[in-house]
Amino acid sequence: MGGVDLAYSPYDPVVNDDPYPVYARLRHEAPLYHNPELGFWALSRHGDVSAAFADSGLLSSDHGPMLDPGASGPHARAFLSFAAMDPPEHTRMRAAISRGFTPRRVAALEPMIRRIARDHLGQAVERGTFDFARDFAAKLPLDVISELVGVPPSERAGVQRSFSAVLTYDPGGKMVEDGVKSMLALGDYYRSIVAERRAAPRDDLISALASDGELTDEDIVAFVFLLVGAGTETTTHLLSAAWYWAWRNPGQRAAAFAGAIEPWLEESLRYDTPAHGMARRLTRPTEWYGTLVPENSRIWLLIGSANRDESVFPAADTYDLTRDTGKAISFGAGRHYCLGGPLARLEGRVALEELTRAVSPGYDIDEAGIRRTAHGNVRGMVSLPTTVEPA
Repeated sequence: MGGVDLAYSPYDPVVNDDPYPVYARLRHEAPLYHNPELGFWALSRHGDVSAAFADSGLLSSDHGPMLDPGASGPHARAFLSFAAMDPPEHTRMRAAISRGFTPRRVAALEPMIRRIARDHLGQAVERGTFDFARDFAAKLPLDVISELVGVPPSERAGVQRSFSAVLTYDPGGKMVEDGVKSMLALGDYYRSIVAERRAAPRDDLISALASDGELTDEDIVAFVFLLVGAGTETTTHLLSAAWYWAWRNPGQRAAAFAGAIEPWLEESLRYDTPAHGMARRLTRPTEWYGTLVPENSRIWLLIGSANRDESVFPAADTYDLTRDTGKAISFGAGRHYCLGGPLARLEGRVALEELTRAVSPGYDIDEAGIRRTAHGNVRGMVSLPTTVEPA
């Protein structure tokens, strides 16, 4: 099912620059879209995507949430933990991880997050002109997760480079060779950290997980991959989106700098969702919109499109901090709702609070210098040149 001349690939750099017109066409002309070359079917309407997340019996996560053939399949759990599992394994693993990743433990991170944010902001504001994405939005979540995992400051840049390689894909959506090598090297590195914590526990997340008798070293390493991969890149893109769209909308920027921090955060999550899509495996032949989709098909759930569905969000293409974002599905839904969502929201709130205290609202962005990601699941800015003045 597809409209005339309607072509969609999550790896198309032209689409990635601005996917929302394509998403609108998908919702109206092809709510079930088939890309035979890449081998997936896409659902783009809010109702379909929400229902799909809720039905884990029909749409299995056992091949992982990614379309990339090198990162999906039965082996995906090795580096995506419970995000690539179904019940009962998913239930057991998520419950065990949750015991070490409690709301109380997350809330207790606020002073540390605020200290890191202030450190990076102080350096950036002193320079006046800097790359918001690279120099602040990327560094903050990486340092927070590194503190949780126990990566020393001297090794964090190397970990970031390795993860950047892991997240590099060719035009067909396949992970490049350097990415595979980096993934293996990171696995060995995280195993060494787990071994250290088992031998000499500390007051950190890995020690808490290592003390849980149900979790093996491989279980913990897989969760660390998930935490570092999903927990850094998505938060980076959330912060950059908030900064960019407030700049593009001066009235909303004024409200944000006047104290509307949480609406700023939530509308940015909806309007320019970092996690644009999640893949599932269809467990039985199913009909959507008059087309029977075969069993074992890869189903691509377009969160980025669902969050712009005008049937749910009036004037969905307007960036509006006063809107009700309660039906946004930026962190998924159902049993696979993002476990790191509270941490991402905490980092986002603290970062935006510190930004509004440190700089004046009249900042500027060099739009010609913006660079975006070019892979399927996550979309955001990897370069966002900006100029600020101290508050």
